[in-house]
Amino acid sequence: MSEHTEQSTPVQEQLPTTISVKIHSVHTSGPLLANASINLNGCFAIRSVKVVQGENGPFVSMPSYKSGGEYRDICFPITKDFRNQIHTAVLNAYQQELAQLPQRGQTQESQEAPFPQPSQQIL
Repeated sequence: MSEHTEQSTPVQEQLPTTISVKIHSVHTSGPLLANASINLNGCFAIRSVKVVQGENGPFVSMPSYKSGGEYRDICFPITKDFRNQIHTAVLNAYQQELAQLPQRGQTQESQEAPFPQPSQQIL
């Protein structure tokens, strides 16, 4: 008789994931809204992430390559929950960057011209 041996699979404790997002550039025209990078737990980086304007609002596009006429993601979240976490983190960082743009414009204007002229518009 042969003895049945079960293979044990190591159980890994799932730790909370820290997602840091850096918005590198914001675009004001066209469907591409921003370029970003993601850092997971300070030990894995994903570059070439894009925020794109879709029919239902902005969405996150992961790095991809073209194969046979279609685009395929190079890296991607496996679960729906983690996909939502990444998308929320990237879109929140994008919204924060947008909120800071007018402030940066005002700072630059105030340095260039401390008192606005009647023909100038204040952002």
